[in-house]
Amino acid sequence: MSDLDFTGQTVLVVGGSSGIGNGIAHGFAKRGAAVQVWGTRATAADYDGVEGSDLSGLSYVSVDVSDRAAIAAEAPNLPHLDVLVLCQGTVIYKRGEFAPAGWDHVMAVNLDSLMDCSNAFYGRLAAAKGSIIIVSSVSGFQSNRGNPAYAASKAGAVSLTKTLGEAWARDGIRVNGLAPGLVATKLTAVTTDNPDRLAGALRAIPAGRMGTPDDMAGAALFLASPLASYVNGQTLIVDGGLSLS
Repeated sequence: MSDLDFTGQTVLVVGGSSGIGNGIAHGFAKRGAAVQVWGTRATAADYDGVEGSDLSGLSYVSVDVSDRAAIAAEAPNLPHLDVLVLCQGTVIYKRGEFAPAGWDHVMAVNLDSLMDCSNAFYGRLAAAKGSIIIVSSVSGFQSNRGNPAYAASKAGAVSLTKTLGEAWARDGIRVNGLAPGLVATKLTAVTTDNPDRLAGALRAIPAGRMGTPDDMAGAALFLASPLASYVNGQTLIVDGGLSLS
């Protein structure tokens, strides 16, 4: 059996309805896992035609993770869990994160809900000797002058990965993270849909291309697999070399 065979395992990808999370969800499903995704729209059908969204073969549940009570209400409906992937995220442009309402919303989704989801599934992950993968961003390692809440929340996600990695290791739960660079998603469309901005961004990436959801899935599969059994509390930067200089 391959170390990347997840047959018989249950995986939850929070934020798996589109983009990076959707790529990760399908990465696990292709390798035998039963995969549930949480998204924000009412039904899976509401994602029909949405670019970067393919919910075929996945179980879908609508959960607003900015609402702690909604997480607590839905979590018991998944009685067994081997891998928890936390890929939820939002951003507000045009200096919206400098205002209290914008700051609070981004922090609630990007940081607070990471802890809420982790706590909600702690017992099941400990029983399964499972793992958590926290998806942050290269923005967690540098400033982002237009998006203070996004950058701060992603830095917080990196720190939370370290802390939970240490706190829960003896309970049998491995906690790791991955930090994507530039990937074409709805959150990065302000760059990827602008030819001049995209050209400038690509010049800064040594690999010469954007990342893909499949690239991120490869890193997530490794971190959740026995190949990474001695890796704990680490955030793997998956950015084509963007952050090297």
